[in-house]
Amino acid sequence: MASVSEQLTTIAPAGEASKALATQWRRLIRAATFIAVLTSPIPFLFLYVQQDWPLGWSLVVTFLLIIAYRGLLDIVLRRLIPWPSLFGADEERLREEDVVNRRRAWFWSKRWRLAYLIALFITIVYVIQLLVPGGEHTWWGTAVGMVEGVVEFMQNPAIWIYAVIFPMLFIFNFLILMGPLMLMGITQIQSYEPGDADWGVKLEDVRGQAEAKEEVRKIVSLWQSGEAFELAGGKRERGILFLGPPGTGKTMLSKAIATGFNCPFVSIPGSGFAQTFIGMDAVIVRYLAWKAKRLARKWGGQCIVFIDEIDAVGMRRQSLGPAGGFATPLPATRFEELAFYGQHGSLTPSGDLILETRAWRDQLFEARAPQRKVTFLGRIVNQFPMPGGMGGMGQLALNQLLVVMDGIGNPPYMKKIRRNWFNTFLDATYVVPRRIGKASLRLPRARPRNEQIYFIGACNVPIESLDPALTRPGRLGRHVWFRTPTKQDRLDIFDLYIDKVSHSEDLDESRRRDEIARVTNGYSPAMIEQVCSMALTIAHHDGRPGFDFEDLFEAMTTVESGTAVNVEYVPEETRAVAIHEAGHAVASHVFMKDTESTRLSIRMRGQSLGHHQALEKEERFSKWRSEQMAALIWTLGAMAAERVFYDENSTGVGGDVQSATARAAFMVGASAMGPEHIELNGTYKTAKARDEAREKLMKRFEEIGIQIMNRTNGGPFAHDATASALSDPDKRRAAAQILGQAYVKAYNLILHNKDAVSKIADVVVTRREIYGDELLDLLRNAKLTEPTIDYTEEAVWPKL
Repeated sequence: MASVSEQLTTIAPAGEASKALATQWRRLIRAATFIAVLTSPIPFLFLYVQQDWPLGWSLVVTFLLIIAYRGLLDIVLRRLIPWPSLFGADEERLREEDVVNRRRAWFWSKRWRLAYLIALFITIVYVIQLLVPGGEHTWWGTAVGMVEGVVEFMQNPAIWIYAVIFPMLFIFNFLILMGPLMLMGITQIQSYEPGDADWGVKLEDVRGQAEAKEEVRKIVSLWQSGEAFELAGGKRERGILFLGPPGTGKTMLSKAIATGFNCPFVSIPGSGFAQTFIGMDAVIVRYLAWKAKRLARKWGGQCIVFIDEIDAVGMRRQSLGPAGGFATPLPATRFEELAFYGQHGSLTPSGDLILETRAWRDQLFEARAPQRKVTFLGRIVNQFPMPGGMGGMGQLALNQLLVVMDGIGNPPYMKKIRRNWFNTFLDATYVVPRRIGKASLRLPRARPRNEQIYFIGACNVPIESLDPALTRPGRLGRHVWFRTPTKQDRLDIFDLYIDKVSHSEDLDESRRRDEIARVTNGYSPAMIEQVCSMALTIAHHDGRPGFDFEDLFEAMTTVESGTAVNVEYVPEETRAVAIHEAGHAVASHVFMKDTESTRLSIRMRGQSLGHHQALEKEERFSKWRSEQMAALIWTLGAMAAERVFYDENSTGVGGDVQSATARAAFMVGASAMGPEHIELNGTYKTAKARDEAREKLMKRFEEIGIQIMNRTNGGPFAHDATASALSDPDKRRAAAQILGQAYVKAYNLILHNKDAVSKIADVVVTRREIYGDELLDLLRNAKLTEPTIDYTEEAVWPKL
């Protein structure tokens, strides 16, 4: 038993205090078992000595009485003392004991309820036997007579016709027509009881989402043991909504909850509610609720329902057009929404410029989301047999789901009817008063069952697209956001997966782990797991027990673009591609102070002959004009390098030119940014002469920018911000001046560091791909410097 200093409290704590409560429970149930065993001689002596039963039967019945008495103690104690919350507990022994205790409580609650019904039946028979006049009726005779009367009544053919055959015919016709269709939806509802399944996922395995995981831990802990919280006036959250791009760990965290929470878990995809005929989707929802409540009653009154891709059933009703389509998207507010090409999210159509930012990562993960396409025929078949349009016909599942979320705590229907009928009968007698003093002579009102159904929804669409009735407080009112993995998140994920597989000691160094996280731009947890597994495959193919850094990068190349295409360019083109990519890398290293290069390659990937990748050092939500200008210089650095080394440009700058034009137009049209103010060197007699000189320089910038400016249709130029800027003469002039200024700076940077750029290109030609710390060391050792530009000197102006 618990000592005085360890008194059991009505508050169900979490963490270490919850483990202490579980330990106290273990002592309590052991003491209850000891008491049951200690009292066992009493029934044995009564049966064997006083009733003269055989020894064997006395022992068997005594054993049954002991365990039944022990089960009764369990039921009583569970009603008086809260269950311990073991969500997230590390000790497997405590968790297993909790599962066993819950199973025992469910088993004995069923048996004692049956015993109560049997005792009630015996009491009724006994009362009838006492009330029947004459003493010839024994207790057993009365019971047999009642059973014979029921059997004789049931043998009447009319009873079977009306009570059995007609309902069966109705059910059979319904199943023949609707059964196969309902079965397709019902089979998507998967239920798991504690101990049934182990996904091998624990809370500590969910990496890269520390804030989301901690938020979920708080909510689920109250789900499991929140009685004291409710007594204090609080109200437990009914549901959680997981929001975030695909691949960020929403489903994985739900599996961790199912593994770490000793209660049943029911899952269904959002598409599982879609049915062919009207009304069938509502039936699926009701069946889901019935299954969840049944499991909750079995397992201590709690059950979790997980609906993946809930946007398939919970989209905002007003957002659906007359044909079930979506409204026109809003204009782009971030440059990444305009310039985003290919599966790697390049800023150029040629695929050779990648900059990891928060906006880029969000766009990349959104692009990986599966597209749900519904054909016109499918929309007709799905709940369109009635007039009035489809706007309201496809929402029965959502409406029923909202009702289920609100009405899950209603009292049992038959229990409510029975109590209401009995109290009404007492009122109709006119004799039995409602109260005597403070004591009520009526049955108390039926209370809702104590089962609690909690909902978890997951989707990758903006919350504004979901119906407000679904996301309001009381339903899915708690919203947990899952961000795309940052560099630090990827480091946390790599720590999990690398440690699971055999690897070289070099990968255990913090410097190397940091380098790996830095170069895996845009990787999801699933991709990181795949890369580690594939790297081990490469190592085993070579006969090595564990993979190393090179194997990891070979696996990254395979995951990103399939097996690397080692195209042998002609020597002149190889060096030209290296000069092109070196121009990007040098411009990024000098001007983009808030980023660092992660990869420089001349290996073909998709349509790109080479590429340069960089990483934003810190998470940013907005950009200054100087930072946008630096990105322009980075984009045009390759074009400037080709002009410096070859005095002409190749067709490979086409993608750079399109991206640079879009960025300059976006700066002018969407962000009210203009060209830099030029400070002139030299002396001018009058302010007018200075202004005229400045105007001539801006005109030269404009002429250069107009020549660079892309004038093809499509791509980012179909959006309002860029299209309007390029169609307006004044804004187009400003955009051209910005382009001209960026190109002049890039040109002078390459010209000033020409020898260093040449050496970098030579290394790239030899290595073909450089990444991580090696690339940073190469750029740092090149001693690159930003030149001072005097725009009054003719030598600084490039010839186009």
